[in-house]
Amino acid sequence: MSSLRVVFAGTPEFAASSLAALLASQHQVVAVYTQPDRPAGRGRKLTPSPVKQLALDHALPVHQPASLKTAEAQATLAALDADVMVVVAYGLLLPQAVLDIPRLGCLNVHASLLPRWRGAAPIQRAIEAGDRVSGVTIMQMDAGLDTGDMLHEVRTPITAQTTGGDLHDRLGIQGASALINTLDELATGAVSATPQPDEGVTYAAKLTKAEAELDFHQPAEQLVRTIHAFNPWPVAWCALGDDRLRLLAASAEPGEQPASAPGTLLPHGEDHLRIACGQDGREVLCVSRAQLPGGKALPVRELLNARQTRLTPGTRLGPSPQEGAPS
Repeated sequence: MSSLRVVFAGTPEFAASSLAALLASQHQVVAVYTQPDRPAGRGRKLTPSPVKQLALDHALPVHQPASLKTAEAQATLAALDADVMVVVAYGLLLPQAVLDIPRLGCLNVHASLLPRWRGAAPIQRAIEAGDRVSGVTIMQMDAGLDTGDMLHEVRTPITAQTTGGDLHDRLGIQGASALINTLDELATGAVSATPQPDEGVTYAAKLTKAEAELDFHQPAEQLVRTIHAFNPWPVAWCALGDDRLRLLAASAEPGEQPASAPGTLLPHGEDHLRIACGQDGREVLCVSRAQLPGGKALPVRELLNARQTRLTPGTRLGPSPQEGAPS
């Protein structure tokens, strides 16, 4: 089987999975592009991306331009004489001039079943919306936002317990495998492209910390989806007095209860908090894993045993006690 010369562009851990698969394949990675090092941790020390660290571990040339729109950046890319450029959560816009440089164009590993969830946060938005299935699409890139022809697709279920972290890790592995299959087909000319349908287009807006505050007027099922979608980031939360209670796993209790103010802590279950929710507080959100201020994320059974006084029935959770409360 013929080998392709590949330029890889990506930044986070999700992209590193695809780079690792490429390095284990018959294809040749001639260079890696990734975002400039960013400050991280308490010391705000400049830290390389997971993709850069993996590239350095394999002695690969690393490029970190602030933009690919300059003539200099495009000349550097062209000099690599790549057959194809693979882009996975890179974080920089690729202008048409860059898309045209590799002989076989640019491929993108996108964590959704296109055209559903084009954009920045497809994994979390799929869970938040209640989708029953997600997947990865390998796409031939064009100048639009995730609008290119589809080359390969894999699917995976979303269950009531699936979190953003679970789906991220699963799709990272499946996307890496799908990428290698697509490149193998591309090398032999066996790959076929399918235009995206016009129906079913949705956009996955970037996640923000602000939307992680829960509104207990929402139905229990929606709150469950939000909690799971935002685990491990930005983590759903609600006010507990002047502090924040972070919620990481939950379910909806069947049936109705007498009306209560939404956000009221009800008598606890054996291993979960019960929170009144919905417009009239007749629904119940059951939280099984949470994190108190200054503590670790723990099963609620352990939180109740250790610090039950902070979580007594009748306590009202949320909304935020003040604008701009510390995170």
